[in-house]
Amino acid sequence: MTPATAAVAAPGTQSFRLGIIIPALIFALLAVLPAAALATAHDYLLDLFTRVMIFSVAACALDLLLGYAALVTFGQAAFVGLGAYAVGILASHGIGDALIALPAALAVAGLFAFVTGIVCLRTKGVYFIMITLAFGQMTFFTASALAPYGGDDGLTIASRSTIAGLRLLDSPLSFYYVALACLLVTFLFCRMLVVSRFGRVLRGAKENPVRMTTLGYAVYRFQLAAYVVAGMISGLAGFLLANATEFVSPAYMSWQRSGELIIMVLLGGMGTLYGAIVGTAAYLLTEEWLSGVTEHWKVIFGPALVLIVVFARGGLIGAVGAVAESARRWRGD
Repeated sequence: MTPATAAVAAPGTQSFRLGIIIPALIFALLAVLPAAALATAHDYLLDLFTRVMIFSVAACALDLLLGYAALVTFGQAAFVGLGAYAVGILASHGIGDALIALPAALAVAGLFAFVTGIVCLRTKGVYFIMITLAFGQMTFFTASALAPYGGDDGLTIASRSTIAGLRLLDSPLSFYYVALACLLVTFLFCRMLVVSRFGRVLRGAKENPVRMTTLGYAVYRFQLAAYVVAGMISGLAGFLLANATEFVSPAYMSWQRSGELIIMVLLGGMGTLYGAIVGTAAYLLTEEWLSGVTEHWKVIFGPALVLIVVFARGGLIGAVGAVAESARRWRGD
């Protein structure tokens, strides 16, 4: 390999290494965190990081659309809310087994994604953003009007879902590892998806949809499939969220929650998947810390997010990659 070729290949190699090392570190740390939390009597960390993992599932789904398909949606929280309401409504009728509630959550979210995606994906750019926002708000107001299921006040769930009649999710520790398993499966599935032929078509359509259509690919169908997959994964996040809080609310579907998910993805770095996990953790942990410092924490948090997004190109993962590349050049590799 010539020096010139090595110089070109090195950044890609560096990115490939980070793509393996960072996810491995993330999941290793999440796996051992309960032991550290119990050893230091910081039990609240279990609940906090369970919440981080649940929103990371939804953020990975959104990154599939934002980072790989260039579909900016302000309605992703609607799928989370639908998954949560599927659990809550079934539980209110005495159906509390996950073997029924989870498929129902996935089916409802996936069906809504399919029906709305058929319409949304006929539009582009700002029109796509606005129509996804409209559908998201439609679900929000519909849930608010469901008086038999709490309406604006939300719906309390008597207990967490059982699994084949067994109360395996009642323990905070066991629920933590269920959430971790769901996040790991979600990450691996999305990773497999984006490196497949399906993912290559999505990325090609992101760069030049006209060329991909000319090559014979039905770009619309690929985007609709990605939209449905992202909706179902968000439905999984809704299932977990409803069980974690034992409560469902129309607020889960608000456009503000969709905006928070977008910020999480941007903060970590679009188009990496593991960046969505890092961004979610950074967002929620910083929010938790600042809210304990001052009641006006949003005044500090907002400008800090803007500075990170503006100056850390590629989010936190991009900043880590830039530092690693600078270190490599300083060593003369």
